[in-house]
Amino acid sequence: MDSGEREVDCMQYMITWNERSQGSPIEYENAQKRILEVFSPWKAPANFKIHSFVLRVGDWGGYMLMECDDPLEVHKFCSMLPAFAFEARPVVPVVDAIRVELEAMAYRDGLKK
Repeated sequence: MDSGEREVDCMQYMITWNERSQGSPIEYENAQKRILEVFSPWKAPANFKIHSFVLRVGDWGGYMLMECDDPLEVHKFCSMLPAFAFEARPVVPVVDAIRVELEAMAYRDGLKK
């Protein structure tokens, strides 16, 4: 890599969503129509690597495990459908989390008492 380039790190995110309270049954029906109207033509950006994209059975919400190098693209996705309350949580593989937890424990254990 030359001095003008920098390596871009992708972050994994677990995105969850739940439908916001809409009010009357007709408002729910209208929200569902609008959600499908907005979402149907959507294409994932080139920098989204989607590992899993699922809906909860019998519920109005779901989960997406994905990687992206730009948190603003993740934010844009979460802003696209205001009928849903989104959460985008950065996540790391368990083996990596355990490794750094063991490093932190070793650091603490190495301190003078």
